Amino acid sequence: MSLLLVTALIWAAHYERWTLEQWRLPTDYSGDAHEMLARIKAAAENDTSPWTPQRIDRLGAPFGAQWNGYPTPDKPLMWLLGELAAVCGLFAVANLGLLIAQLSAALAFYFTARWLRCRWEWAWVGALLFAYTYHSFQRGLAHFSFVFTWTVPLGLLAIWLVAQSRRLEWRSGGAVVCLGVALALGVSNPYNLLFWGQLLVWALIAQWFGARRKANLAIGLTAGVVAVGAFLISNADVWLYLDEPEGLPLLSRNYGGTERYALKPLEMFIPPQYHRFDFLAAFGERYHRWSDWRGEDYIPYLGFVGIAGLVWLAVASVRRLMLRRPLPGQALSGGWLIAYATVGGLTNILAFFVGFQVFRATNRVAIFISALVLVFLAVRLSRLSARWPRSWSLAAALAVAAIGVWDQLPRRRPDELRARMAADVKSDLRLGRELEAALPAGGMVFQIPVLGFPEVQPPHRLADYEHFRPYLVTQTLRFSYGAAKFRARGRWQRDLENLPLATLMRRLESYGFAALYLNRKGYEDRAERILRELAELGYTRRLAGDGGQQVVVLLNPTSKPRLPLGRSLTFGQGWHPRPGEGVRWASGDAVMSYFNPHPVPLTVDLRLALVAVAPRDVSFEHNGRPVRTVRIGEEPVELHLPTLALAPGVNRFALRTRAPAVRLNAGRYQLRSFGLKESAIHPLAPEGEIVAETRPAERD
Repeated sequence: MSLLLVTALIWAAHYERWTLEQWRLPTDYSGDAHEMLARIKAAAENDTSPWTPQRIDRLGAPFGAQWNGYPTPDKPLMWLLGELAAVCGLFAVANLGLLIAQLSAALAFYFTARWLRCRWEWAWVGALLFAYTYHSFQRGLAHFSFVFTWTVPLGLLAIWLVAQSRRLEWRSGGAVVCLGVALALGVSNPYNLLFWGQLLVWALIAQWFGARRKANLAIGLTAGVVAVGAFLISNADVWLYLDEPEGLPLLSRNYGGTERYALKPLEMFIPPQYHRFDFLAAFGERYHRWSDWRGEDYIPYLGFVGIAGLVWLAVASVRRLMLRRPLPGQALSGGWLIAYATVGGLTNILAFFVGFQVFRATNRVAIFISALVLVFLAVRLSRLSARWPRSWSLAAALAVAAIGVWDQLPRRRPDELRARMAADVKSDLRLGRELEAALPAGGMVFQIPVLGFPEVQPPHRLADYEHFRPYLVTQTLRFSYGAAKFRARGRWQRDLENLPLATLMRRLESYGFAALYLNRKGYEDRAERILRELAELGYTRRLAGDGGQQVVVLLNPTSKPRLPLGRSLTFGQGWHPRPGEGVRWASGDAVMSYFNPHPVPLTVDLRLALVAVAPRDVSFEHNGRPVRTVRIGEEPVELHLPTLALAPGVNRFALRTRAPAVRLNAGRYQLRSFGLKESAIHPLAPEGEIVAETRPAERD
């Protein structure tokens, strides 16, 4: 009980959450924190329940935002928090979630340490330090999933039980631990599952070549199956409900990222530049100045106590090697994880030769290293203090806890930043109320600058995910932001970006949009030109947030809205990411798509101007059905389909050739097969006013 109380008090003191009013403010309100709040909000509105299509009705208006292609961890956790948010409020539940993360981490470590027969005071200290490990705690709301680390110490306990326990049986508590934590790892953070799975394989190998106890092997194998099965089931929506399986991936990963975000062992010893003690922060500032290849800065920092434990573990391991005795289990586990996750290690070998790049940020293995070191310390200090008077042991434990927590807690945000965040939240809540009072229930709001989701580079001073702000503080309105990038369903938004303002307003009103939202931070002139032109066009009814950053212009929507259609095609897999010499090149077969929002077929006039680096035949397919084959070369050849009928929903166009691609030189994106110089799609019905627009090759 004292562990939970102290853990909670430290959390409340760090974030200053003592009153109900303070609990109604989130701990962070920028960047990735907006995304995490949006996920909880979507769960509260039953849009992202586990094992169902991830369709957020109030985003991506008018079609809804399809997030099925965006793998998201912790769906059961988000669902639970969403259920609570519907009762307690979004921001209060986000705070509660962070507090639960700290409490659960402390409890899990304490349970693990006591299972390993550590004295309660050292188990208590290790638990408190693990709960506030720098790797997890400083991430806060922005990286909500990584704060929940309670599966890590229990996962390590399961590994050691499988590898070494002589009492592991199906009806034992150890079996419950192994299978329970396997299930939890499967439905939570996939990085933790990746690292734990590797250790489980080594535990099974050790058991197979050692005692070969059937129960250990069977329970270990079953735990692995449970973890993988839980992972596949909890992420089934990614495979079952994906409407554009050959679209570009929503999360871009490459080999370079596996180097940038790999574990750099030096960072385990460098205090962050915002360490609460200036002398130590200077080391972080020096590292920031001198290093050119940083990923998630300072994440692996182990803290004073963790560094001492790592040094002690290394010395004990060397001593055992010299005496030809078995290494500590923590050394074996940690050694493998460091060998895998370190820059230039196995993670880069797999990424380079096998293409396994999806888990690029292997510096996140630091939470396992921290847990291993703290378990080692708890065990060794328990043995060392076994003959001490209890008062001495308690005093030493409290001293270690105080030093460790003081060192690991990051500086609190300056008062002015916290006051500004509170003012932003208050302003958004007021703006949300005014919006819902001014617009009808279900009213649609178009947001500019147009941004895709997720992970885009917003213009000027606008932060990524900032367009979520009005969604977070309303209940009945629909917003255009949130549509998945690189998808045909949201292509129409991009097609409106560069239209004259008068044309944009006319089209938005014809689509039924009741308001235009703009964030002035996204414009170099703070949108002064746009607001001036809107006033000249007669759009003078406005709402604004405090400070004037967010402005909402009320429109005059038609009573009979029509569905927006894209004016261009969406590039999918097979295309290079950007045009070269005005041509969008493909490295082999390539895919494009177009979304028909109507429940009936849509007839279009489609024109493609194709070129090739060498003469070849290219066949055009529509939804897997061959349509036409053309012979192309260096000069553009037009493929014209004047009456192509598109089925309702996403239509897939594939360009295929049997001739091999040609590499022009050793540079990037120089493997070329054929290219698209221009494209034009003209819907013939039902949008009669649409005119054909010829589009040069462009970047999505």
